[in-house]
Amino acid sequence: MRFVLYQRDYCHLCDQALAVMAEARVPDFDSVWVDDDAALEERYGVRVPVLRDVRDGRELDWPFDAATLRLFLAQTP
Repeated sequence: MRFVLYQRDYCHLCDQALAVMAEARVPDFDSVWVDDDAALEERYGVRVPVLRDVRDGRELDWPFDAATLRLFLAQTP
């Protein structure tokens, strides 16, 4: 998968991000939960949800809207 959404269990902001991602028609992506991983917890902490493009390492932190998300998706390395 090109995109990964870093998120937490029971995260209302993550739920909102998923709704915006559906609105922007984000292609298939992986979900990674940071709760049980000390390294991810340290890296992402309170930043979640974060959408990461694994090809170039770009990250889009919450909050984002559909227009911002579409721009992020359109950028290519």
